[in-house]
Amino acid sequence: MIRYFLRRLRQALVVCLGISVITFVLLFVAGDPIHLLLPVEASKADIQLLREKLGLDRPWPLQYGHFVAGMLRLDFGTSLFVEEPALALVLERMPATIELTLAGLAVALLIAIPLGVVSAVKRFSIWDNLATVTALTGQAMPAFWLGIMLIILFAVSLRWLPASGRGGWEHLILPALTLGAFQAPITMRLTRSGMADVLSQDYVRTARSKGVAERGVLWRHALRNAAIPVVTILGLQFGRLMGGAIVTETVFAWPGVASLAVKSIQNYDYPVVQASVVLLALIIVVANLLVDLAVAGLDPRIRLE
Repeated sequence: MIRYFLRRLRQALVVCLGISVITFVLLFVAGDPIHLLLPVEASKADIQLLREKLGLDRPWPLQYGHFVAGMLRLDFGTSLFVEEPALALVLERMPATIELTLAGLAVALLIAIPLGVVSAVKRFSIWDNLATVTALTGQAMPAFWLGIMLIILFAVSLRWLPASGRGGWEHLILPALTLGAFQAPITMRLTRSGMADVLSQDYVRTARSKGVAERGVLWRHALRNAAIPVVTILGLQFGRLMGGAIVTETVFAWPGVASLAVKSIQNYDYPVVQASVVLLALIIVVANLLVDLAVAGLDPRIRLE
C-alpha cells in the first residue's frame, strides 16, 4: 500500500508539472498584458520599463523556470491587476468552489443511486424507461440553459429562492441542482449496469435463499459491489464538476475560483490563472488518489500493487 501511494504521489507531481507547462505556454502565446496595464497613450519607454519590471522581457524558458521555483515555494507571484498575492486570491475563493462542487456531487448521487437501483431491479419496466429518459434528458440539457430556467422559475416567477450570490443554504440550492443534474446521468447508468450484473451473481441468490430481506440484499450485498465502478468514476466526475463549475458560477454569480480564473484569463493576469489551474489540478489529483484507496476498501480483492 505504501509503495502504491508513493508511486501515485510521483505520478501526481508529474501531472501537476505537466499542467503547469501547458498553462504557462498557452498564456505566453495568448497575448501581452502590458497593453491592458498601461493607458493607450503610454510611450514605448513606459511599456519597456513595465515589461522589465514584470520580467516579461526575459526568454520564456527563464520565465517558466522562475515560475516553477516560485511554485515550489507556494509563491505564484502578485496579481497584475489587484496587486495582491495570486495564491491568496485563489485560496480566498476556493471554499466557495469546493462547497458548490461537493453540493453538486451530493445532488448527483441522490438522484443517480436510487434511479439506478430501481432501473436495475425493474429492468425493461415503465420505471426503467422513465429513468432512462430522465438520464438522457439531463445529459442533453446544457448547464447554462438549465441554470437560467431554474432562475426564471424559482427566483423570478415563484420568488422562492435567490437568483445569485453566495450566502445561506438557500443560495446553494439552484447552483447545486444545475451542477448535479448535469452529472447525475452517467452515475445513474453505471449504477444500473453494475446492479444488473451483480443481481445475477451466485452470492446474491445465496443471500436470498437464506431468507435475507430484499432490502438487505439490494443495499448491503448488491450495491456495495456495484458501487465499485461508480466510486471509480467519481474521481473523474469530481474533475468534471470542478470544470463545470465555471459555467454554473458564471450563471449564478457564485464567487468561486472558476469565475476568478475566467476574469483573470480575460485580463491576461498570468499569476492568478497559473495559481488557479495548478491548485485545482492538485485538488483533482488528490481526489482521484482518495477514490483509488476507497475502491480498495470496498473490495479487498483488488490488488493496488
